[in-house]
Amino acid sequence: MRFFLVFACSLWVLADVSGQESSSSEHSHTFAPIVDTSTLSGKVMVGYQGWFNADGDGSNLGWTHWARNRNRPFGPRNVTVDLWPDMSEYEPDERYPTEFRLADGSVAEVFSSGNAKTIHRHFQWMQEYGIDGAFVQRFASGLGSQYDREHKNSVLRHAIHASEKYGRACAVMYDLSGLKKGQLDRVYQDWSTLQAQWKLTDASSYLFHNAKPLVAIWGVGFTDRHVPGAYTLAECRDMIQSFTSAGCSVMLGVPTGWREQTRDAVTDTELHEILKLADVISPWTPGRYRTPEEVAKHEREKWTPDVQWCEEQRLDLLPVVFPGFSWHNLKGDALDAIPRRGGQFLWSQIAAAKRSGADMIYVAMFDEVDEGTAIFKCTNEPPVGEGVRFLTYEGLPSDHYLKLVGHAGRVLRNEVPASDKMPAMQ
Repeated sequence: MRFFLVFACSLWVLADVSGQESSSSEHSHTFAPIVDTSTLSGKVMVGYQGWFNADGDGSNLGWTHWARNRNRPFGPRNVTVDLWPDMSEYEPDERYPTEFRLADGSVAEVFSSGNAKTIHRHFQWMQEYGIDGAFVQRFASGLGSQYDREHKNSVLRHAIHASEKYGRACAVMYDLSGLKKGQLDRVYQDWSTLQAQWKLTDASSYLFHNAKPLVAIWGVGFTDRHVPGAYTLAECRDMIQSFTSAGCSVMLGVPTGWREQTRDAVTDTELHEILKLADVISPWTPGRYRTPEEVAKHEREKWTPDVQWCEEQRLDLLPVVFPGFSWHNLKGDALDAIPRRGGQFLWSQIAAAKRSGADMIYVAMFDEVDEGTAIFKCTNEPPVGEGVRFLTYEGLPSDHYLKLVGHAGRVLRNEVPASDKMPAMQ
């Protein structure tokens, strides 16, 4: 079904060609206060991939991000995810059958990010658990494909509508992964198109920072991104200046070693000058530490001096935290490569980010079951069968991590006392 945008009653309403509004099902739920979208400060934001498709969802993208081969049936030996979503709350028109079976012999089902009702459901969860909002991921490498671009546009439209409906903040995050030299222009061109056609930042839920609409750009300064044939630092400078000249504030996703130009960061005298063009610096951390003890070391050696450097340059630091990591079905590595420890690992990072002096946090990710970093509702009873291996939430309630991230926001804003001990989630 084709959708267009209607601006009415201070809300963006997604309507189909017959004028019927698309909406998620209504559930009884508590209402968190409407988020102040004038600043990133005091916010706990999540990354929202929105990149899952299912055969039959109308996208012509098959089983994208569920299966290794998206055009073959999604089942054993054709799978890339390590966590399975808890489908108990999804309605029949949000469920897509797979070749997997549950322990009782029933067909295992998944969702599609191409379904407006599902995106609304996810943002409703953000509201219910007090999560401030989401950076909607927009991979620039896929903007050249009609079907990919249409899916990305659909996800973004639905996310903007849902964030307004549920009082959450929403912003675009461009991921530069896979772009070649000379292709970086498509990022600002895409933004200009969104603004011209959608007036994107007029939405009441669109996130501002330093009195300007915030655009996040991930992938500046990484050694594995700036390789021969790929986009260059000079191109990054030009792109950032295009956004700032257009009146945007800019968040840059950068390597862990950006400040000292070590580890995953390029060694280039221009790097710091380019980063100073931005408003917010967000060092990437998934895989950079594996235990609470290593998190404490990272806080001392990275985050605390990072915050100090940014303060001296009148920039903000946005630490990235993640609940655990696993890409066994995606990459063939060990299942549960970085254990969650019942939430202790995530909470150790939240506490460390707070101690470092940061006043904002980015949680990677809301829905990424591919790499085992999802915090949304996942099941403790995934599919079973020969050669089938998935993680669970270790018997914890499926909303455990949603509750934990919501509580992190209250700690960040000093609404409740900070503690190194993980709070008991009721």
